[in-house]
Amino acid sequence: MIIDVWGQILTPRMAQAAWLAPLLRWTGQDPAAIEVTPDLALRAMDAAGVDMMILSAWSAPDGWLISNDELDAQIEAAPDRFKGMLSVDISRPVEAARTIRERFDGDRYVAVRVLPWVWNLPPNHAWYYPVYAACVDVGAPFCTQIGHTGPLRRSEVGRLIPYLEDVLIDFPDLVVVGGHVGFPWIDELTSLTIKFPNLYVDTSAYALHRLPPDFLAYMKGVGRDRVMFGTNWPMLDPARCLKGLDKLALNEPERQRFLSGIAKQVFKLAI
Repeated sequence: MIIDVWGQILTPRMAQAAWLAPLLRWTGQDPAAIEVTPDLALRAMDAAGVDMMILSAWSAPDGWLISNDELDAQIEAAPDRFKGMLSVDISRPVEAARTIRERFDGDRYVAVRVLPWVWNLPPNHAWYYPVYAACVDVGAPFCTQIGHTGPLRRSEVGRLIPYLEDVLIDFPDLVVVGGHVGFPWIDELTSLTIKFPNLYVDTSAYALHRLPPDFLAYMKGVGRDRVMFGTNWPMLDPARCLKGLDKLALNEPERQRFLSGIAKQVFKLAI
């Protein structure tokens, strides 16, 4: 079984966001022509043998890029293949916390995601804290991005120490999943992995054959039970991401934990 823990079905307004244009160009896509639908996602999954993709809503300071209601409709297209990650407007902390408590069900929605670079605010900013408290209350993992930012936004907010470390100290029961491997701060990821048992990471935004060498060492060392497969579809295609799987030289238990086992555990997926 293969579970892709980071995907999104772009809305037209997200596809046209100015900061996304360089990323689409790097991946050979035309921002003016891109069209993403649940059916296209399913075809990409089937071509790569991916059983499930966890789709994300996107909230931003200037409005919703993918709203939770739009995410709900996307999941409805194939509820046995898609799960969802709610997003929230952290500039409205009370409303954000209420949304999580009302909409998170642990079945259709399996996590909450907020991206610091979208808000240009590190994860230890006060606006996030009601969100973390709500996630702990309902048992929702909090998913975010660690490491540098590909779009034309600042990367500093993706640094793990001190920003994410503060969160892990203040919320010891919060499960945190950092996407995009954490480069160039892999040493900080290693340090926090040793220190905090509730920190996980996914390989989204990287084809497996292009994973940084120090992340590969992490994945086979202290991070061997913390790393999950992700793509960041449609920025990267699942088949392209998986092409380098054999070169990782994982044994069968390691391979299964990476492709689905840890995701099942973290997101409590009954599949």
